Amino acid sequence: MRKEIEESLDLVKKHLPSGFEEFLNLGLVKDGIYKKIEFSIENIFDICAIINTDLELGIPRDDENIVENLIKNGVLTKEMGKKLRLMKGFRNILVHRYGKIDDTLAFKILTESISDFYDFIKEIEKFLEKK
Repeated sequence: MRKEIEESLDLVKKHLPSGFEEFLNLGLVKDGIYKKIEFSIENIFDICAIINTDLELGIPRDDENIVENLIKNGVLTKEMGKKLRLMKGFRNILVHRYGKIDDTLAFKILTESISDFYDFIKEIEKFLEKK
């Protein structure tokens, strides 16, 4: 899953322009960026669910519960938990309001928070190295 996340993020970074006006005019490329980010977020939450299951942290009610379990058990930091909650919120916007996405907000999130995905990978790898 790590490879898929990194490949998706590489594509996003390759096609994400530095300016908002350019971003607005990307057309289908912008839609592709949104889908790759959605895919990456879903993979991150799949990784969290797998770890929750493998460590037998209980049967979660939802993704929020999984994140809480991982924080309580030292897999994730509270800061990363906060980032994951924001990712999940952005994913929900992408999925449920696809035609009505606020491009201004989306561009801000994409340009300022893409490093959060890499931070997640590093944090999980660090935890796994201890195991």
